[in-house]
Amino acid sequence: MRPAYVTRRHTIRVTIVLAALLVLSLVLAAGIGPVAVSFARAFGADGAMTTDYAIIVQTRIPRVLLAAIVGASLAAAGAGFQGLLANPLADPHVLGVSGGAAVAGAAALVLGVDPVSPLVPLAAFLGALGTVAGVVLVARTGGRTTPHALLLTGVVTNALAAALIMLVNAIASYREAQGVLFWMMGALSTQSYGLVAVAGAYAGVGVVALVRHGSALNLLAAGEESAASLGVEIERVRRAVFVAAALLVGAAVSVSGMISFVGLIVPHVLRLLLGPDLRLLIPASFVGGGIFLVWADTLARTVLAPAELPVGVVTALLGGPFFLFLLRRSLRGSR
Repeated sequence: MRPAYVTRRHTIRVTIVLAALLVLSLVLAAGIGPVAVSFARAFGADGAMTTDYAIIVQTRIPRVLLAAIVGASLAAAGAGFQGLLANPLADPHVLGVSGGAAVAGAAALVLGVDPVSPLVPLAAFLGALGTVAGVVLVARTGGRTTPHALLLTGVVTNALAAALIMLVNAIASYREAQGVLFWMMGALSTQSYGLVAVAGAYAGVGVVALVRHGSALNLLAAGEESAASLGVEIERVRRAVFVAAALLVGAAVSVSGMISFVGLIVPHVLRLLLGPDLRLLIPASFVGGGIFLVWADTLARTVLAPAELPVGVVTALLGGPFFLFLLRRSLRGSR
C-alpha cells in the first residue's frame, strides 16, 4: 500500500519523470498539425528560410509552450485549493475564481492594455484574488467552509462574472467584443514568445510559493487544531496559499481566457496515482497539468482541421462528466 507521505527523493524523482514526459509532449505536439512539417528541414543548414521553420518555431512552439504554462498554472492552483479547503471538488473554474480573473482581464483588454503587457496578468491576478476572498468569506459559516456552500457560492459567482463580462462586451466596440468573446471560450491561438515569458514568470512565482507551503497544507489536512498545536500559523498559510493560487489563475486566464476543469481533473487523477502528500502533489500537478493541456490543445487544433476548436471546449467536454462523477460520489459518501 502506498504511504500517505513521501520522501523528498521520491518527490524529485517523480517530478523529473513527469518533466521528461512534458518535454517529450512539447516536441511531439510541435510536430503535429494540419500541415505536415519536418524538423530535419526546419533545423537544417537552410532551415531559417523554410516554411517548416516558420511553422514550427514561429507558430507551434510558442503555442505548445503557452499551453504547458496555462495547464500547469491551473492544475497547481487546483491542487492548492483542494488541499487548503480539504475539498476534492475545489477548482478555479468551479469556485468562480477563473470567472473573476476573466472579468478583470477582459476589462484591461477593452481599456486598451497591450495583451503582452504584464498589466493584463496583474489585473487578472487581482480579479482572481478578490474573487477567491469573496467566495471563501461568503461560504464560511461557524468558522469553517463546507463543500456544498463552496459549490453554491461558486455557481453564483460564475453567474455574476458572466453578467459582468457581458456588460464589458456591451461597452466595448464590435471588434473588441469579438476578441473578448473568443478569448473567453479558452483559446491559445496567440503566438508570442513575449506572452510565454510573461505568463511563465507569473506561474513560476506562484508555484514556488505553493510548494513552500506543502508541508503546512499536509498538517492542515489533519485538522486545524492539530496543525496549530504543531506550530502552523494557519491564517498566514491560508493567505499565502490563496495569493499564490490566485496568481497562478490570473497568469493563466490573462493569456488564454476561460479554460475549465484542468484544476479538477489533473490533481484528482495524480492524487489517486501518487497519494495525497501535497509536497509531491503540487509540483506533480504543475507538470502534469502542462502535459494535459498540451495534448488537449493539440486535439483542439487538429480534430476539425483546418478549422480549430477553442481548447476550453475540449477541456469542458472532458471535465464536465468527470466533475459530475466526483460530485455524485461525494454525495453518496456524505450519506
